[in-house]
Amino acid sequence: MTEITLTLIGIGTGNPDHLTLQAIREINAADLILIPKKGSAKADLAELRHAICTQVLTTPGTRIAEFDMPRRDKSNPDYRQNVEDWHDAVAISWKETIHNHLPQGGKIALLVWGDPALYDSTLRIATRLLPRAQIRSVPGIMSLNMLAAAHTIALNDIGAPFLVTTGRQLREYGWLPGVDTLVVMLDGDCSFQHIASEGVTIYWGAYVGMPEQILLSGPLAQIGPRILTARAEARADHGWIMDIYLLRRDTNHG
Repeated sequence: MTEITLTLIGIGTGNPDHLTLQAIREINAADLILIPKKGSAKADLAELRHAICTQVLTTPGTRIAEFDMPRRDKSNPDYRQNVEDWHDAVAISWKETIHNHLPQGGKIALLVWGDPALYDSTLRIATRLLPRAQIRSVPGIMSLNMLAAAHTIALNDIGAPFLVTTGRQLREYGWLPGVDTLVVMLDGDCSFQHIASEGVTIYWGAYVGMPEQILLSGPLAQIGPRILTARAEARADHGWIMDIYLLRRDTNHG
């Protein structure tokens, strides 16, 4: 592969209003913008990225290229090996697309949902392009910031910590001691069903910051079943869903 600079640009939840000025500058500095295709069910994710480019891209020579996003094989019980194999396949797809559209090298931008630094694989995949690729990262508004803003809550209690974790971690290890606030991401199984609900408040959001935004909050015992229904209906309507939630224990409970 020829010399390239790959800039990973956080775009938040896909709302162009939430792009930073730095993100807009980097989009316009690119020779090639890569947009992942994730199948027909998630076609609007690619369309949102195209819409962002239409709105903010003013450099006439910048090209836009879609690439097929490989699907992760979940048949192997070794979770980490599954992820490593998937990352290898994604990196190959990037290399092929870059070679086809920018064989002489140059500046490539990849629009990353949320922020490249938080529960996103893009930075790890990008290292597979080394040593010929210089990797840069531009931060975006994180979904946990959007969730807190949408519900007009603070992420932490006064002087208290909070933990950002995944649904799989919550299912396997439960609510870890020493913290009363959890922010849970990447949870396709609604893992809040596996914890004791008494004295717990949930703040849930799907498509946060987008026109399709759905917000529900309240005591987990009451709101949990409503979230299950709303999530299933939204996924059926759109073919995909991105959601996040915050769980907070009542420190006075018990």
